[in-house]
Amino acid sequence: MALTHKSFAHEHRYPKKEHNERLEFLGDAILGCIIGRVLYESFPQLPEGALSKIKAHFVSTPVLAGKSRDLALAGRIKLGTGEEKTGGREKESILADAFEALIAAITLDGGMTASETMVRELFHRDISGVDLADLSFRDFKTVIQEYAQSLGLPLPEYRVVDEYGPDHQKIFVVELTWNGTVFSYGKGPSKKEAQRLAARKALQKLNEEKAPGAPPILPSAALNG
Repeated sequence: MALTHKSFAHEHRYPKKEHNERLEFLGDAILGCIIGRVLYESFPQLPEGALSKIKAHFVSTPVLAGKSRDLALAGRIKLGTGEEKTGGREKESILADAFEALIAAITLDGGMTASETMVRELFHRDISGVDLADLSFRDFKTVIQEYAQSLGLPLPEYRVVDEYGPDHQKIFVVELTWNGTVFSYGKGPSKKEAQRLAARKALQKLNEEKAPGAPPILPSAALNG
């Protein structure tokens, strides 16, 4: 059930709820609890705000989709014909949901100890490699918002100025306007990703405009990718 997408269940007329949405809901809560505990133990010096930012990163859709790929779940997910044809097997949301559902299934079958053991193993290298000097985790929108607030300036505004491509491969173009000026553009497969990339470009521009020798808003290495 953890690897059965609702499109497959509906297409094959499975009994109601025999797909992974409810398991995904449970897995989301379980994963958040386990990651939260690991971070609490791993970084006793960090305040709640920093821990929350790290946790948000590790339970984000791109990270969980990556874990799903690591476990080769993409080829095992049961998808409906329509979802299969539109590239559902590569959609990060579907992959992330399947990973969370799998965590829930492992917990229901083997208890919290089983799922915690698995999560700790899967995330050990990522968590041990956290750079405490840079806790942005590519959350560029928050970084630029905090920078604007520190200067007493209005917050950046994001506006979709274009979108193109078929429905299953839509590309969005977002314009970032700040302090009355069009500051940067971002392009991505979702409005959220396009906004993130626009914020990254704005931070790169701000770094370039700072006086020689002045510390960057965010290290260049953190702005890559």
